[in-house]
Parts: sequence; structure tokens; C-alpha cells
Amino acid sequence: MKYCSQCSHPVSVRVPEGDNRERYVCDNCGSIHYQNPRIIAGCLPVHGNRVLLCKRAIEPRYGYWTLPAGFMENGESTETAALRETREEAQAEVVLRKLYTVTSILHVNQVQMIYLADLPEEKFGISEETLETRLFREDEIPWDELAFTTIGNALRYYFADRAKAEPSFPLRHLEIEPGYAELLLQT
Repeated sequence: MKYCSQCSHPVSVRVPEGDNRERYVCDNCGSIHYQNPRIIAGCLPVHGNRVLLCKRAIEPRYGYWTLPAGFMENGESTETAALRETREEAQAEVVLRKLYTVTSILHVNQVQMIYLADLPEEKFGISEETLETRLFREDEIPWDELAFTTIGNALRYYFADRAKAEPSFPLRHLEIEPGYAELLLQT
């Protein structure tokens, strides 16, 4: 950031009075420009014993499989954002069950929230952001072609939780740190 969005004057990086972190501060009007993590909301849609995945038609990770998810918009709840992203990316209507995974992705300043959802009807499609949508059984998941570590984590948790004698789907909290290269699966 070089200029203040309030008055267009130059900003500098310093610790504002009463704060403990460096921030962009306007040298003219004193506005403090906070930078906060961006929230990604999405769904893990389930139809019978299969899950719905989307093949990305956009970067990053063009051509790789993912769950329908994307950045929240202002004025949305996380639930509304998850439903909107599922409609936009998969042309699917789902019923949210519960928040399932919350992942702090530290190296890109993002928090991803994935809801477990029911896909009542086998109706879905493609969009400008999606090359293909498809339902997969666990043994059909293209594990080596998943777009993001967080998606692999959510799917592995789901299939492990579903396989229990008494299936339960507890809320999972994960943290991915900079330089993270492998799937993180904590039970």
C-alpha cells in the first residue's frame, strides 16, 4: 500500500499508538489501514455415498478438483456465502448440516470454513469458474488432482468420520503454516 484510501496521501508502515503491530498509517490524516485475513466459505456436498467436486476453470490451480468454495462478500454470513458459492460454482442447491472444518491458512492470510451439506437432488452443472462437476465415491476421489491441501483434509476427515461405527462429524480446526507441503490430518 502506498497511498491512503481516505485522502490519497502517502502512507508509512509503523506501530500506531496503543497498538502492538506494524500497520499502514496515513502520514496526512492519520487513518490506520488494517489488513485482516480473508474468509473463504464453501460446502462439502453429499449425495448418498458420494461427494460433489468441481474441476476449476480459473487460477490458481486451473484443471484441479475442489469443493465449491470462494471468498465471502461484504454483507454475507458464512452460511450465505457457502450456499452462494455452491450455486455459482456447481449450479447446485444444498442444505447445510453444520460447520465442519475451519482452517487457518497462515501463509496467505486466509481462513477457510467448509460446511457439511446435503445435496438432495442429483442436479448440478458447470459455470465460468468450473470445467466439470461430478459426484465421487471415496475410492474414486482424484486425490493427486485436488487443488488445495485444505480440500484433501476436509475429504479425508469426512470419509474417516463416516466410516466410524457411529458416524459423527465433529468440527475440525486446522492450521497450515508457511512452507507447508503435505496434507495435515489430525484426529
